[in-house]
Amino acid sequence: MATTLLAGGHLAQSIDLDLTSQDSIRSATRQLAYDTMVYYNGNLTGQTPGLLPPPYYWWETGALMGTMIDYWYYTGDVTYNAEVTQALLWQVGPNQDYMTPNQTKTTGNDDQAFWGVAAMSAAEQKFPDPPAKQPQWLALAQGVFNTQAARWDTTTCGGGLRWQVFTFNTGYNYKNAISNGLFFNLAARLARYTGNDTYAQWAVKTWDWMEAVSLIDENYYVYDGSDDTQNCSKVNKLQWTYNSGAMLLGAANMYSYTNESSMWQERVSGLLNGTDVFFPANNTMVEVACETVGKCDVDQHSFKAYLARWMAATTKLAPWTYDAVMAKLGPSAAAAAQQCSGGDNKRTCGLKWEMGDDWDGSYGVGQQMAALEVVQSNLIQQAPGPVTNTTGGTSKGDSAAGTSGTPILSVTGATTGGRVGAAFLTTFILALFIGVTWLMVID
Repeated sequence: MATTLLAGGHLAQSIDLDLTSQDSIRSATRQLAYDTMVYYNGNLTGQTPGLLPPPYYWWETGALMGTMIDYWYYTGDVTYNAEVTQALLWQVGPNQDYMTPNQTKTTGNDDQAFWGVAAMSAAEQKFPDPPAKQPQWLALAQGVFNTQAARWDTTTCGGGLRWQVFTFNTGYNYKNAISNGLFFNLAARLARYTGNDTYAQWAVKTWDWMEAVSLIDENYYVYDGSDDTQNCSKVNKLQWTYNSGAMLLGAANMYSYTNESSMWQERVSGLLNGTDVFFPANNTMVEVACETVGKCDVDQHSFKAYLARWMAATTKLAPWTYDAVMAKLGPSAAAAAQQCSGGDNKRTCGLKWEMGDDWDGSYGVGQQMAALEVVQSNLIQQAPGPVTNTTGGTSKGDSAAGTSGTPILSVTGATTGGRVGAAFLTTFILALFIGVTWLMVID
């Protein structure tokens, strides 16, 4: 196991990376991918596909599979494709929407959404489709969207998604940026992929709500969340990399979907500028809310992976962002590769990239994923752009996925904000999840 590699002392070696050489970036990426997947044993006899061992929660395996889809997308290396496909299909749940009954103790809207956006990436990047009789990537992403749209809660704060799905989980009364940001991200990407304006209406509805409760401020800073028992009157102003990243890629998809509208261009620019807070020195990414004080938990170790992922993806939809994005991801990748200098193998990755090859002593799935994503993001220029169902996409969808065929109902109070050439807005939500009951099996 990976932990056996870490017992010895430290002698700086690190991952060899030359950012001027595509071959060097690919070689570093290949090594980082291997060292990341060492932690995953869900494909082994007696283990459960789609689960990382403790202390990692269910959501992080979905996030890991998204990273490995990116790995294939950037490199063409099929080494891990079978494990990725197996994991993504094993965890779909009985209604094929990533509502897995034996995860009810920890299921948040953000947890489910991480699996959904992994499936969305598989559709956009043309990751090999599953066998015809298995759930398809686009349909799985739609299933997640449908179940979450039905949870939009207007009883407090004027709307929004709660952090937790189930009332018995701590955090049910919290409406947070990552749950709503991932919903926005997924809705915007589904709008672009399918051309269905209902998804865009939901993306706008979510953005407008987040602005209204000040989860996004005038500087395009994205804050952690708010307590709905106080009607979201006070905002927790912690800033996390993945919140900004989720909003950035969603806005970039809306920019593309609206035929490059000025409003969404301004929002993309604002969000990108807002990420400056995470690059305080030498353009090296820092998880400012916890890293500088050594308080990052198991989940937070991975957050930088998602900002790197979504910043890089933004450049394919809003090409004018490329120079600004790579001015941050290049130095961050170089620093991350240096920080991968720990353990007996002399290449185990820590979190504090600004420490160079002086390993910070931390290790785990999150640290490896973050280093892998930021290094492989430097291959984005040569990578193809995300497809749609009219530009080469092959993944089959199901507009009623996760709903048991429930009725189509309207969405009110949302506009796409300037879609060029649209004569009118579609007036119906794709599908609403009604009356689904679950037999909750607690771990």
